[in-house]
Amino acid sequence: MAPGRSPVLVVTRLDDATADGVISELNLRRVPVVRLDPGDFPGEIRLSGTFGSTGAGGTLATASRTLDVGNVRSVYWRRPTPYIAGRAMADLAARWGIEEARYGLGGVLAALPGAHYLNHPWRNRDAEYKPAQLATAAACGFTVPPTLVTNDPDRARAFISEHGPVIYKPLRETAYTDSTGRALTVWIEDVTPDQVDHRVRHTAHLFQQRVGKTADIRLTAVGDHLCAVRISGSPGIDWRRHYEQLTYTPLPVPPEIAGSVRAYLDAFGLVFGAFDFGLDRDGRWHWYECNPNGQWAWFPDRITTPITRAIADQLQHGAPA
Repeated sequence: MAPGRSPVLVVTRLDDATADGVISELNLRRVPVVRLDPGDFPGEIRLSGTFGSTGAGGTLATASRTLDVGNVRSVYWRRPTPYIAGRAMADLAARWGIEEARYGLGGVLAALPGAHYLNHPWRNRDAEYKPAQLATAAACGFTVPPTLVTNDPDRARAFISEHGPVIYKPLRETAYTDSTGRALTVWIEDVTPDQVDHRVRHTAHLFQQRVGKTADIRLTAVGDHLCAVRISGSPGIDWRRHYEQLTYTPLPVPPEIAGSVRAYLDAFGLVFGAFDFGLDRDGRWHWYECNPNGQWAWFPDRITTPITRAIADQLQHGAPA
């Protein structure tokens, strides 16, 4: 395939509406696309990675396409399903096989020569740790609410008493199910000292001073393209529980916020980031977190279209010179 026809590799699961929109935009531009889910390996993917003194090469073959490892234009790393083992493996052998798949296929996908990543999977991984996010956000000039990560109930109660009102939030959006397999979500909630008991000792917990906000802000960054949206109408702390009541209004990005966003992306080596802020009565933006692979496709078309095009620009043309 000629260099001008090098494909974009989209690494994601089948049911990813966000990726679907970007792929449609790339198809309109006649940019070739190969879609691949690592969770289909080894059953539906054949891997042949080659390495030597001349560099990396080889092929990845799905049921419908064969990808030249050395001829990938860019990689859109979205929401792949977890690695699995071959059906013939069981128990300990299966766990071993899953790790071999992760470090074999995953290693090849992370080492495509000359490809532009949005984002590189290892940069996503590094940027998912909330303590690292908090420390980096402060270093980049954001206003960060007082936050405690602890498994000490006494320290948690003291923090809540000193900084109240305080919220509890999970350190990661980890898959969580009940005894029947039903998916559960750990929401952001208010917490009081009397709610903290000995169970806090069982793992790490994040407590944060609640911002006296008038609205939330989601800022989606794609390179230097920044799209900030005011999210209003939520009757509760966690607006994700009240989508049907929300309104969305585009906002200009203050220069100091834009500078901090650029510094934050550079610190983690990210091209894309979904930043969440609380907006107080004085118009000050309080930093909450940055999801390096956050969602954005639920917004109305007038908001999602520029984001889709900015991502397609990155994947089509690579990083700006």
